[in-house]
Amino acid sequence: MTTYAGTATAPSGRFAIVAARFNVLVVQHLVDGALETLRHHGVADDDLDLVWVPGSFEIPLTAKRLASSGRYAAIVALGAVIRGETDHYEHVGTIAAHGIARVAVETGVPTIFGVLTCDTLEQALNRAGAKSGNKGADAALAALQMASLIKQLP
Repeated sequence: MTTYAGTATAPSGRFAIVAARFNVLVVQHLVDGALETLRHHGVADDDLDLVWVPGSFEIPLTAKRLASSGRYAAIVALGAVIRGETDHYEHVGTIAAHGIARVAVETGVPTIFGVLTCDTLEQALNRAGAKSGNKGADAALAALQMASLIKQLP
């Protein structure tokens, strides 16, 4: 039996982070966590691209453009959608999730969902490093592992 598993060792290639400016108070912490993790695992700054988009709704289009370029081993999508008084939260979160998944499936480039969907700003901040770890760091680690795994697969 052959077993395949990704590692956290950075494979060759570039990594991109697509980050939403909306709720930047939260997203900046996610970006910081992702960058720290990628650097810690051997990704050089010269192999990192950070792309800011207006909001989480715009992440899939940008990620698709980057993935289609053939330049990236993996893409990390980071954003924060916080429930408000309208249905907007549901629509943006769903579109971001489906779009990001579609980018990965259609391009074959690991595109990691690091968009927080929280009821409150406090919950989002907790998931961005205050209490519950940093989900940006978690997404970056998943990107490393998936990039490594994809390179191993036949």
